[in-house]
Amino acid sequence: MAAIAVASPKSAILQNPISLREPSWSLFGGSLKGLCLQLKPRNKTREDAINLVVASTNSTTSANTSRIRGGGRFYINFTGFPFPLGPFLNRSTTRTEAVKGSIWLFEQEQALGFSSVSTNIRMTVIKLKSGGLWVHAPIAPTKECIQLLKELEAPVEYIVLPTFAYEHKIFVGPFSREFPLAQVWVAPRQWSWPLNLPLEFFGIFRAKTLKDDDLSTPWAYEIEQKVLSSPEVGIGPYVEVAFYHKPSRTLLVTDAVIFVPRQPPDCISKESLLASAKNGLAVKLLSKGKEVPQEPVVDNKVNRQKGWERMVLQILFLGPSNLLEPNASFAQMSQKLIVSPIVKTLVFSKVPEKVRDWVDGIAREWRFKRIIPAHFAAPINASRSDLLAAFAFLDDLLDERYVTRPSLSLLFTSLMGKAASYFPPDDMKTLSSLDKFLVSVGAVKKTVSGRKR
Repeated sequence: MAAIAVASPKSAILQNPISLREPSWSLFGGSLKGLCLQLKPRNKTREDAINLVVASTNSTTSANTSRIRGGGRFYINFTGFPFPLGPFLNRSTTRTEAVKGSIWLFEQEQALGFSSVSTNIRMTVIKLKSGGLWVHAPIAPTKECIQLLKELEAPVEYIVLPTFAYEHKIFVGPFSREFPLAQVWVAPRQWSWPLNLPLEFFGIFRAKTLKDDDLSTPWAYEIEQKVLSSPEVGIGPYVEVAFYHKPSRTLLVTDAVIFVPRQPPDCISKESLLASAKNGLAVKLLSKGKEVPQEPVVDNKVNRQKGWERMVLQILFLGPSNLLEPNASFAQMSQKLIVSPIVKTLVFSKVPEKVRDWVDGIAREWRFKRIIPAHFAAPINASRSDLLAAFAFLDDLLDERYVTRPSLSLLFTSLMGKAASYFPPDDMKTLSSLDKFLVSVGAVKKTVSGRKR
């Protein structure tokens, strides 16, 4: 998610946090613009029974769900520049079993500042053959989240930050202090904006750096990794590390691809969905002169769905063409593996050679059958051809020497990719204008001009 995107689709909005924890209240660095603390509420939250349902792209995909008790969700978070990341006081955590006895997904709601726009943010936990846990992209370490993790009855051995993106980096420090014996590993070229601050300012200490195809990592025989590092994108880099869990044939990414589900993730509250369904200022501005009704929003399935569709379009396009009637655009963007329009426009189109090499290496060497991203639906039932199709737009930006796949396979993948990467032109106008502005001020590179088709 991003309101201002510079080098990353969402993480150029960076500000170092101040992390305060009881009982010592020790400062871990930062400025007065950021505040992140975890406090104990004076009164215990009422315990509620909650049913959790796994998000899946295929109705035949099964995953065990957990019934947990509420409480322990209090977490103050006022960090982020220029917009803080909500929810600010209460974060519910859901846990689902993606691969039996092996992979679990932990999700929380993530809101953009004081707006009604929310999505889910995901932490993936893998149980290694050693019996320990490998934690990918930590989320807010609320009491509920930590309790759900401890219920797996295995020690946390490794905590991994797979990106430089602020929304994933912000919780690594607080999370790692819950498990002081765990090793912390981070993606290279960590960077923040407007000041490039060291990891220690984020409360991350003694971290080791992830390297491309590194066989010396303690998990190398179970989990392989490939680094995409592109400092050439703009004033800051874009960095993402993909992982392949060999025993389960699972590919883990952060923001490279997404799969927007028809229904909202279970962790997004009905209050957020209904707030998005209200016809506020954003709806009026994007209604194209149509009359905008002002009747109150009642809590029903239709309005919750409308709220979700509006959230998705704002996250993907920043300023979609029409929020008053989001159905048609939402249908174009959901239920398929895609590269987010923001990532495609502001990042991947700037360095197509590096992205193509990274994607081709993943498809050539890893025989995955599912993908787990850090947002939207997961696990996604997808193969190497699905991944190549999502990135088929790169073919128009590259020389012939990058076309290495057989012609028939290339044709099939290209056709699939054209369908997957079709974004409604009207919805792309705001994003395209933002791209031109950022190029004009030197914040990002100009998009590479590809060969004519």
